[in-house]
Amino acid sequence: QLILELFESIFDHQSFTGRSGTFYKYEGLGSIYWHMVSKLLLAVQESFLQAYKTGTSAITLNALKDQYYDIRSGIGFNKTPAQYGAFPTDPYSHTPAGQGAKQPGMTGQVKEEILTRAKELGLFIEAGQLEFDPVLLRENEWLNEPTTFNYIDMLQVEKQVELDKGSLIYTLCQVPVVCRRADQAYIVVTYEDGRAETVVGHRLDTEISQHILNRSGQVMQLNIYWAGSD
Repeated sequence: QLILELFESIFDHQSFTGRSGTFYKYEGLGSIYWHMVSKLLLAVQESFLQAYKTGTSAITLNALKDQYYDIRSGIGFNKTPAQYGAFPTDPYSHTPAGQGAKQPGMTGQVKEEILTRAKELGLFIEAGQLEFDPVLLRENEWLNEPTTFNYIDMLQVEKQVELDKGSLIYTLCQVPVVCRRADQAYIVVTYEDGRAETVVGHRLDTEISQHILNRSGQVMQLNIYWAGSD
C-alpha cells in the first residue's frame, strides 16, 4: 500500500487520460491510423494461417486470403504520392480526412509489415527451426521470366544467382533462399565446402537453422521446393 501511495503521489496516475486530452489535429476522429491498418493486416494473416494449419476448407481460406490482400492494397506503399500526400514508402502514423499523410517516423506500421511480409514469403521459425511454406503468396510474385539476382554475401562479396521462370528469391541473414514449386516438398542445402544436402519436407532441423540464423558462414544457399497449392 505504501508503494502504491508513493507511486500515485509522484505520477498522479489517476488523472492520466491517455492522449484524449492532447490530440494533434491529425489524430482526431476521421483520421486513418496507419499502424492500426497494419495491425488488422497482421490479425487477418494470423487467422488465415491458423485456419490453414487446422485444415479449414479451401472456400474459407480463399475468402480470408482475399480479405488479407484487400486490406494490404489500402496501405500506403500501394498508393501514388498524390493519393497518399507523402512519399508512399515512408511509414506515417495518420492521415486526416481531406489532408495528406502526417507524422512520419518508425511507427508500429513498420513492425507489422515486416512480420506480414516474411510470412507472405513463407518464412516461419518454430522452436528454433526454419520452415518454408509460402501458402499465402500470390501467383504474380513468381517470376514470369528468367532473371539474375545480385546480392552481398557474409564476406561482403558480391554474388549472383540465376533464376528460372516460375521461381522467386529473397535472402535470410544474407543466405539466398530460392523457392520453386514442385510435386514433392524438399529443401536442398548448399554448404560452404560445396556439399549439397537434401532435406525432405518444408522444415530444416535446429543445427542447420542455427547456422543460418547465427550467420556462421557454413550455409551458402537454400533451394526450397514447395508442394503447396496455388
